[in-house]
Amino acid sequence: MANTEEEYQQMQVYPPHVLYNSQSLHTVKFLSSSFAGAVAGVLGLENFLGFGFFAGSTLVTSLSIWLIRCQGRPKKYMLGGMWELANPGQDNLFSYILFWTLFYALVHVYD
Repeated sequence: MANTEEEYQQMQVYPPHVLYNSQSLHTVKFLSSSFAGAVAGVLGLENFLGFGFFAGSTLVTSLSIWLIRCQGRPKKYMLGGMWELANPGQDNLFSYILFWTLFYALVHVYD
């Protein structure tokens, strides 16, 4: 019975809306990781503190989207559900590192 309910739920999803939602989610996660990298660089975080800050900012962003935009039901808006929200993505990690090192070098050049 659960299998047919799952199939029924997936049939109700409109593909252009799912595509728009995933693109919007990708944009928000990219901007969030870039901003978090800039903050980590300005604060002078190094090593594991910086990566912990990335994990924390990803978690806060995911929970904010889950509570505010999805009203606790991410499966209704995207096919991946909560995994789609919580997955930081490889490109977002690289963006974070890019902004982290850039702002660290700009602010702490004479330390």
